[in-house]
Amino acid sequence: MTLPDEQADTIQPALETELAQMLVTELGLEVSAQDIDPTQPLYGDGLGLDSIDILEVALLIGKKYGVQMKADNADNFRIFGSLRSLAQYVGQHRPQ
Repeated sequence: MTLPDEQADTIQPALETELAQMLVTELGLEVSAQDIDPTQPLYGDGLGLDSIDILEVALLIGKKYGVQMKADNADNFRIFGSLRSLAQYVGQHRPQ
């Protein structure tokens, strides 16, 4: 499902904020949610998440947003590339 641009523009930053807060709270990150740059990489040198963190995030997204993420999805590197790309994916795939 695709949203009109103006609606997507309002929802996207809110979802980025929600996801950033979830990352900080659930993963025990030592950074505040508002300090997470939505374009920085989630892996490695960016936010510093590892594969176990990403797996935990995928499970949390499934529970909270109803978006089932599969480990064998060829797009996972892109989906988890940044907070922004993760929010876009969740926004496009969650049940309404």
